[in-house]
Amino acid sequence: MKNLSLVFNVVLSIAVIILFVLVLKPKTEEVEEQEVVVEKVSAKKDKLPIAYVNIDSLLLNYQFAKDANVQLVKKQEESRSVITAKAGALQKEMAEFQKKLENNAFLSRERAEQEQIRLQKKQQELQQLDAKLSQQLGKEQQKMSEQLRDTINKFMKEFNKNRKYEMIISNTSSDNILYASKEYNITKEVTKLLNNRFAKRK
Repeated sequence: MKNLSLVFNVVLSIAVIILFVLVLKPKTEEVEEQEVVVEKVSAKKDKLPIAYVNIDSLLLNYQFAKDANVQLVKKQEESRSVITAKAGALQKEMAEFQKKLENNAFLSRERAEQEQIRLQKKQQELQQLDAKLSQQLGKEQQKMSEQLRDTINKFMKEFNKNRKYEMIISNTSSDNILYASKEYNITKEVTKLLNNRFAKRK
């Protein structure tokens, strides 16, 4: 009888514990949910003094960047055109040399060797010209990038005088920012003002 009473008391205790857990658990979750809602509301009310600019979008729409890109592409095409023309002419000369060599058209072996040396020298000069033009193009690209960066950096200082942002972040293809509210994105405003300033200086 005592054993039966003991078992009954243990079962009753377990039932009370389970009931206690079931009754109190939802209340705890409700409190946590309320805290989350409060945090969200307070975050919306107190907007942080930061903003970001999408650099890809800025470069696609900023007229100075577009003009600089057009100039760079034009210079690339000019360089490529010069190299292609000279390479075509050299290839033709080499084919003629090979044809003469096969037909024994040279008066002497010395004359054939002289022609071969001349063509090799011409090929080296073409390679040097190609390297020189590529280097010039690289310097031009670096110069334009520095000018572009300089105009944007100077503008951002002026832009922020009245807005009082503590931080303005650059973002490229969402690499730096995994998530941000749209209200922190000032790309359109910055692009519009940059284009207005650029148009006045033209």
